[in-house]
Amino acid sequence: MELKIKPHRLSGAIQPPPSKSQAHRLMIGAALANGESQLEQVALSQDISATMRCMRALGASISEDGSNISGVPELGTRQTELPRLDCGASGSTLRFLIPVALAVAGGGVFTGAERLMERPLGPYETLFGEKGIAFVREQGMLRVEGQLTPGIYYLPGNVSSQFITGLLYALPLLNDDSELMLTTELESSGYVDMTLDALRQFGVAVKPTSKGWKIPGNQRYCPISCRVEPDYSQAAFYYAAALLGNPVTVEGMSPDSKQGDRVILEQMEQLKQPGTVTLDVRECPDLVPPLAVAAAFRTGACTKIIGAARLRIKESDRLHTVTQQLNCLGCQITEREDSLEIFGVPSISGGTVSGCNDHRIAMMLAIAATRATGELVLRGAECVEKSYPDFWEDYVTLGGKIERIG
Repeated sequence: MELKIKPHRLSGAIQPPPSKSQAHRLMIGAALANGESQLEQVALSQDISATMRCMRALGASISEDGSNISGVPELGTRQTELPRLDCGASGSTLRFLIPVALAVAGGGVFTGAERLMERPLGPYETLFGEKGIAFVREQGMLRVEGQLTPGIYYLPGNVSSQFITGLLYALPLLNDDSELMLTTELESSGYVDMTLDALRQFGVAVKPTSKGWKIPGNQRYCPISCRVEPDYSQAAFYYAAALLGNPVTVEGMSPDSKQGDRVILEQMEQLKQPGTVTLDVRECPDLVPPLAVAAAFRTGACTKIIGAARLRIKESDRLHTVTQQLNCLGCQITEREDSLEIFGVPSISGGTVSGCNDHRIAMMLAIAATRATGELVLRGAECVEKSYPDFWEDYVTLGGKIERIG
């Protein structure tokens, strides 16, 4: 889908969609629970739909809107054939559910769309190889098969926290105690905190240690009733819009949220300061697109975004696509191996840009359009459906001017 976006300031109040990160975690916990759970405010983005689809394949019963979930009836039952789990383009779904499928069904055959099956899975491949679990990638599929056994599991802490979350969900289901030990310092700790908070809500005990967590076995998830919080990673685009002079107010955000991306509030305050600002995003890599567009208009000032190496393996190579697409419009961004250096400009031109099949790049460009001197033509605008299907409706509600081409 191509959209023509006319330069126009946004204004008004907006509540972002429910947190995708929290919804994944609550959905999986509810699908493992012994009974029926109720979840309010589940947004059916493509990623959440993928997790629902995969948990159904593992035996859970989930209503169409995701609000009522009955857990897998018999955990650990080997099926005649391995379940097939279509993860769409959701990296969270894939990485969370590989160990869960082993614990629940002895494994699974995982498929995905776009770049998903090319994204790194090395920590699991190494770990499960040591445990005698088959881990075979071929022809765009991943086949994982074997018995997940209690014991000590070693993982690096400086790769995606999604590997840690997957094991934290699966290991409590085993018939004896386990320990998850980190071999490096933990990055993206906010996402792990979200996981631990979700496990606590489901009555699952995980005990922190100096290098990881001890996880008692023979546990079962308890059903819950709860509401998914609004998403700070999506709110970040509106906070960026406000910093660029759009009178937008973000409503409904919890100040006590466990979402690590709530740090966006502090980062936006930093961007209001004069001179060079350095932002370390090791704990919040998803915030780079809204941070980049906000920094791009700090006229005459430099912003350094560091600790961003993992952005190379997102839906797009985000260090490259952020640089490429914003520079097409007249921004001044230098791409480095694991960082960006942004020199602020007063305004940008119009032109033709691409969402690069990456939801956060498309939303970034929509916010940039509010400071453009000419129209933007955005190709691939439909990619926002991955995480925020109503983005364009909300954009228009706030006064955004868009026109569908063709």
